[in-house]
Amino acid sequence: MQSSFSIIFYPRGNDADKHGNAPIYARITVNGKRSEFSIKRKVLLEKWSSVAGKIKGTSSEARELNKYINVIQNKIYRIQEELTENGDLITAKRIKNRYLGKDKTHKMLLEIFQEHNNKVEKLIGKDFAAGTAERYRTAKKHVKEYIKKEYQVNDIPVTDVDHKFITGFEYYLKTARNCAHNTAIKYITNFKKIIRIAYANDWISKDPFTNWKARLKIVDREFLTVEEIQTMVEKQLHTERLDQVKDIFIFCCFTGLAYSDVKKLSANNVVIGIDGGKWIKINRSKTDTRSNIPILPTAEAILEKYADDSENKRNQLLLPVLSNQKMNAYLKEISDLCKINKNLTFHLARHTFATTVTLSNGVPIESVSKMLGHKSLKTTQHYAKILDRKVSDDMLALKNKLTNYSNVISVSKSV
Repeated sequence: MQSSFSIIFYPRGNDADKHGNAPIYARITVNGKRSEFSIKRKVLLEKWSSVAGKIKGTSSEARELNKYINVIQNKIYRIQEELTENGDLITAKRIKNRYLGKDKTHKMLLEIFQEHNNKVEKLIGKDFAAGTAERYRTAKKHVKEYIKKEYQVNDIPVTDVDHKFITGFEYYLKTARNCAHNTAIKYITNFKKIIRIAYANDWISKDPFTNWKARLKIVDREFLTVEEIQTMVEKQLHTERLDQVKDIFIFCCFTGLAYSDVKKLSANNVVIGIDGGKWIKINRSKTDTRSNIPILPTAEAILEKYADDSENKRNQLLLPVLSNQKMNAYLKEISDLCKINKNLTFHLARHTFATTVTLSNGVPIESVSKMLGHKSLKTTQHYAKILDRKVSDDMLALKNKLTNYSNVISVSKSV
């Protein structure tokens, strides 16, 4: 971004003493924003030329003071040129502070971000999942590109992040990066953690996120109906690989496991539960939250089908799970073969478990939340909000009961 820059000198008349001498100030303006400081000199107001920005006359006193003003002006111009040459962010305040010797080394935003990401990388598998590390890397990349586009510099001091920066970054994500609203908010939330680190370490004096609120939009999640699940189960597929992908997808429809969790599922995760049946007990890769899931007959049958798979035994895993990209590609083909007109992705199996398999069949939302490994019941409630069909069925049953009750009353009256 091209910077407009100017400097003027003027006497501050309101601060004049009883003899009419006023302190002289230098005013630096960059892109319409000002910063001022006193040059520690005074002048009679009547001797000052507002047009020239100097003292009138040719007396030795006037020449000495005008020379002093020229020296200050030249130093400030050199500072502005140095900042430009170095590709640094130019502000009136930074120029003033550098001239006054107050330009202490500021922590740079992207440096803090990278330090944070390096720590996250080393804690993958302990405190963080690989997917979390990837999101922070992507968030940092977007912040870097935004700084380059908006400020035309490689990095900025973290002290320069303000509410305008945050809202500008949100606009950039939604326009230049074409991010959906919720995706943009999630990247900003990742960025927010970096700012909170800076605030906690006193690298900034106030939190610029104070007046920014994250508001995610509720998204209707697709899921399979009972009929669509049955269609997939009964569909005879022409290749072994498609059949395996279908089996693993159906397994997740009846367990609620996410891709990363079913991929690492081993015999150690299958235990005898409190009811004497088999349960899956696993810590979610995404949040490290415990999921405790009783194994339903359909899921158990799929486990038995692959129990003797040699590759699974060699890898000490229960199911032959491909990469997420390949699984989703095969699922697109399966949805076409089954004539299921939905965007079939692996994660849709988890939504199906939450809605069609559990909530729609009267399983309490607290139990569903526990099985899904959600940290908050609010996350599970998103599924409950889309069960219009369940509401319709429940109300239809109520209408039938009320109709029968009305008929009984009507018969009683007639008798």
